[in-house]
Order: sequence, then structure tokens, then C-alpha cells
Amino acid sequence: MSHLVVYDEVGNVLELLKEYETISKKLSDLGVRFERWKADNELSWDAGQEEVVKAYKEDIDRIIGEFGFKSLDVVSLTPENPKKDELRNMFLKEHTHSDFEVRFFVDGSGTFYLHIDDKVYVVFCEKGDFISVPANTKHWFDMGSKPFFKAIRFFLIPDGWVAQFTGSSISTKIPEHDEIAIL
Repeated sequence: MSHLVVYDEVGNVLELLKEYETISKKLSDLGVRFERWKADNELSWDAGQEEVVKAYKEDIDRIIGEFGFKSLDVVSLTPENPKKDELRNMFLKEHTHSDFEVRFFVDGSGTFYLHIDDKVYVVFCEKGDFISVPANTKHWFDMGSKPFFKAIRFFLIPDGWVAQFTGSSISTKIPEHDEIAIL
């Protein structure tokens, strides 16, 4: 089940939310869009980008029409991927983007960490979750030690995912995906 944990900057839990409406409202107050989309299309795990895009065409067209996205891709990762540790470590460092970061989880799970003011909002996302993190928001993403997710990523800029790393070590003070997932 999706959930939101709010931490202070040293890693103390301030709040744990497990109800979708409460999570969505809390994140909306921060400028973060969090929605639950229908994700019941039967797709094999090895379904490629074309098949995934076709299965979710209606939602994709709606969100592209709303935001004017210029590109999208489908990213997936399993524990068997030989580059899983390298990819995980790249996303674990706090960074920002000049574009907002938008994901729809088609399968599996991942955790977004949003460092806003003096708090870290940890959003455990799973199949059916749509999240939109505003541009220039300090954040990081953790897929866990045994990643299993497939997500559609949307971009306004043609270059796609471009990060500006902050150099902060805050991501080392907050529990990782594997611990968050079992809350």
C-alpha cells in the first residue's frame, strides 16, 4: 500500500500517513501531485515501451494534453539487472531538475524522497501511483536493493532526465526504500 512518511532532517519520524486521500492532500499542499490511476492492464513483465504506451494510451494522452510533455519513456528494472546497483546509486543522491519529474508506476514500487524546507517527505509509490514533483524540488529516488518496477516517465524537455546534484548528504540520514516498503 502506498504511504507517506515525514521525517525531520536528522531522520526522526514526524508523521506516517497511509490513506490515499490524506497523502494526496498533504502532498498537494506542497505542490506535489499524487494520484491513483487504474493500472489493471494485463502486461507481461517483459512488455516493451510500445506495448506499455498502447495499454495506457488514454491516460498518457490526457496527461500530455494537460502538461504539453515533449517526450516519454518506459523504464523498468529487476533484481537481475547487472547495472541495478550503479543505477540505484545514481538516483540516491539528492538533486533537482529544471523540469518537473513525473512518473506513473505501471508495476512494482519505488520511493521518492522530497526535501522541502526542513522536512523530508518520503512517498512509497506502487503500481497505479502517479506522482509529479515540481521543478527545482530537492529530491532523490530509491528503488531498493532488489528493484522491481516499471514506470512511464514524462518530460517537457527533449533531453529527458537531467539532474543537478546538490552535494548534500541528507539521503544518508533517512531510511532507504527497503525499510520504507515494510511500514
